[in-house]
Amino acid sequence: MLKNAFSKRFKFKNWPKTNFPALAAGIYVIWDKQTLLYVNTAGKDLDKAQRSGKTKFGLVTRLNGHASGRTGGDQFCSLLANRIIIPSLTSTQLNKFKEGSTTLDQMTKKYLRTNLEYQYLVVDNFQDAIDLDGHCKRGAIFEQKPLFNPIDQEN
Repeated sequence: MLKNAFSKRFKFKNWPKTNFPALAAGIYVIWDKQTLLYVNTAGKDLDKAQRSGKTKFGLVTRLNGHASGRTGGDQFCSLLANRIIIPSLTSTQLNKFKEGSTTLDQMTKKYLRTNLEYQYLVVDNFQDAIDLDGHCKRGAIFEQKPLFNPIDQEN
């Protein structure tokens, strides 16, 4: 079963993970308990990155971006903030925004580091990651579609 090819789940709380592949193309999934939130690929230009002398590229840089909690420029963090963080804000938390004592990035990072886990699968070539991405987003690998970026069966 393809889902068994993925790594075990790791908590974002413990990011950065030791012994993580520094240069790798692959696919990753992000979980909130038993809910699959997000599926994506990383490492499209891995060969080019290696030739240019990069020491970290692909899965590690993509997951590192997510682990930062920064909503600007990070699609996953933006979706997390818009779909989970903002709708659950209390009036006390809203007042902290108004006062300037907290930011959406801080709240997103806290939620991510407290609640979310990730899995990954290193692939030999980026096309394999693209193919798996489509299967995951259609619900074929983990028996559910990701909440944030599903694909309908027809696509």
